[in-house]
Amino acid sequence: MAQRLDVLEEKFLKTVKEKKLINENDVIVVGVSGGPDSIALLYCLNKFKDILKYKIICAHINHLIRLDSTDDELFVENVCKKMQIPFFKKRENILELSKKLKKGTEETGRLVRYSFFDEILEKEKANKIAIAHNKNDNSETVLLNLIRGAGLKGLEGIQEIEYGKYIRPFINISRDEIEDYCEKNHLEPRIDSTNKENIYNRNIIRNEILPIMKKINPNVIDSLSRTSKIIKEENEFIKDTVEKTFNSIKHISVGEISYETNEFNKLPKAIKENLILYTIENLIGDTRNIEKTNVEDIIKLSERNIGNKFMKLNKNLKISIKNNKIFFTIIK
Repeated sequence: MAQRLDVLEEKFLKTVKEKKLINENDVIVVGVSGGPDSIALLYCLNKFKDILKYKIICAHINHLIRLDSTDDELFVENVCKKMQIPFFKKRENILELSKKLKKGTEETGRLVRYSFFDEILEKEKANKIAIAHNKNDNSETVLLNLIRGAGLKGLEGIQEIEYGKYIRPFINISRDEIEDYCEKNHLEPRIDSTNKENIYNRNIIRNEILPIMKKINPNVIDSLSRTSKIIKEENEFIKDTVEKTFNSIKHISVGEISYETNEFNKLPKAIKENLILYTIENLIGDTRNIEKTNVEDIIKLSERNIGNKFMKLNKNLKISIKNNKIFFTIIK
């Protein structure tokens, strides 16, 4: 008689199959910190790798922030040895690097992690990167983006798959379910003590704001998750409209996309906002760190339509007005 699957495993498989996150012969880099989420993900992926016919590789970043961070590293390495999973690690002093880059430690840590995951993906000829974001993470992200004023795109939260390679099989699983799964399977993950410290915005959301919201709605995590899915569906309709608009008014040259300002300016504001994001994604690959205020500044620049005016959105992209056209140009 076949062994009954755990509730978490059923949700994992349902998400993987419905969203087509994993295909036969995939090679998946799994980001593993050593905490409950990533250890449970590694265990779950390892359990089904022969059934679904894929391979997994573990990647661990030691941020060197906590005194016991090397213990986390050794723990993950030993878990991989027991499971016979290839293990890659990197040490990076995030505090020093964040000062050098003049960025927050959270953002710097994320940049380093994703860069390392991509490095291992290329080195090992992998094609997917599995990240252990869960339903709670998604709810926290929705609230953070709401507070930051990120617009509808930000309110989609964290998606099951992004850019064709980042997969999140646990996104429909709660943190409580993950911790219960770790206990039942005696996984004994490492616990990051800084999660209890309200030194990061996400921790303030997790430790202070969400507990208050639960007094109003005990199922607020599920509600926020459901809201993000509804917004995602509605954004799909907007995306279809934006793609049609893009194809009808765009002018493309190497490293540059432009529009006639008179055509661009007469578009509904919602389409203009999304067209800007769509254009940026086409040029540089993603729209991370593009705020709603950035989008509004671009719209104002086009509406003023003053020749030879420009703005640098970041080190990679310049927006300029010339000859009654608005240009989105990659900075080389």
